[in-house]
Amino acid sequence: MTDRSRIHLLGGIALLATVPTFGVPTMLDAQPLTDKPAPKWRFDSIYGGSYTSADFAGKPVLLVNTASLCGYTPQYTALQKLYDTYKAKGLIVLAVPSDDFHQEKKSNGEVKTFCELTYGITLPMTTISAVTGPDAAPIYQWLHTATGFAPQWNFDKVLFDRKGRVVATWQSGAEPLGGEIELAVEQVLSAS
Repeated sequence: MTDRSRIHLLGGIALLATVPTFGVPTMLDAQPLTDKPAPKWRFDSIYGGSYTSADFAGKPVLLVNTASLCGYTPQYTALQKLYDTYKAKGLIVLAVPSDDFHQEKKSNGEVKTFCELTYGITLPMTTISAVTGPDAAPIYQWLHTATGFAPQWNFDKVLFDRKGRVVATWQSGAEPLGGEIELAVEQVLSAS
């Protein structure tokens, strides 16, 4: 199977996006992937307190299911840099640690310490949460129902626009900086 390049149109801007299909990134046409914004959602924060969709209203959100013991874990560096680069313009990068693929540490405290000490993480991060199956966090259940997206592995990514609509998804191998994801982030940030 080869990758096919296609363009997403969202309010007159072009976005490139991939969705997981049989473990191989493919391109998909959509305007955006769903016209309806995500329903209200909530996660407990690994730092204490919680995050809700209302906290991020009007801001694009890059949602990433993460794991501390994965081969893709070094992407934390790029995710933090993406967040640092674009947070003043409104971007939220929300890391959702998950043990669904059996590569996460056993406690929230271990995850927090590992991410802070190893990668200097300051971006928003939830407590360890399920992202697949019947126990998945409600936003991930909605993503699967509304768009067909479900994480196939750690570090799969979903970009929501300022209205809470899904505009793009990427598999684990998609790098946060210097490619499709950063381009899509810039375009979503520049859209009114």
